Amino acid sequence: MDANELKVSAQVLARLHFLHRQLADLRGRLRRGPMLVQAREQHLAQLQQQVERLRQQTKEAQVAADHKQLQLREGEDKIAKLKKRLQEASNNKEYQLLLEQIKADEMANSVLETEILEALEKIDSLKQQVHEATQQVEKAQQDLERIRREVQQEAETIQGDIQRLEEELQQAESLLPEMLRPKYQRLVQAKGADAMAPVEERMCGGCYHELPPNQVSLVRLNRIVFCPSCGRLLYLESGS
Repeated sequence: MDANELKVSAQVLARLHFLHRQLADLRGRLRRGPMLVQAREQHLAQLQQQVERLRQQTKEAQVAADHKQLQLREGEDKIAKLKKRLQEASNNKEYQLLLEQIKADEMANSVLETEILEALEKIDSLKQQVHEATQQVEKAQQDLERIRREVQQEAETIQGDIQRLEEELQQAESLLPEMLRPKYQRLVQAKGADAMAPVEERMCGGCYHELPPNQVSLVRLNRIVFCPSCGRLLYLESGS
């Protein structure tokens, strides 16, 4: 028997199409759940790396500030010794040389003091950034745990809905003519929810290819018709 001579109710095909679309949507949602969790995990990892970078920068800034403070103390000690030598200078030339050295060292210490203040301000700023970044990590961890719970709960519901719809789909497929089932199964495996399409205004509702009048007539008679452009199994929607 030719495929065009087979007949199947438009209601059956419409129901099959509906079930396939529903299943495709549910399976898509099921796949998106883990992807959402993975995205949140990556976001958390990035925030954690940021905290580590800031902590490292804070540590390095503290080491640099400590080094400058040590230099300042050494400079102060040096000035104290020079001032003692100044009091013991044996002539005016030695006195002037020591005085100039003290002045230069005091200027160098003044620069160090400014740099130390700037370094301490930088450390305070970095510590604040570490605090804020740590709070972001804590919030991201909480969000991740919440998303994981929601995804798990939704997955259980979706899996239940999928099982129910698959049973309904199996019942609906049992109403197809035996000769049509192999081609129908191949279409579904290849196109999924796009295996079928309604006829809309004499066009395939899937690819919008205009159908020849004789094919539209066959669809109206509940005959098996495949779109000559995209290969979808066509049916007439109720009320069309």
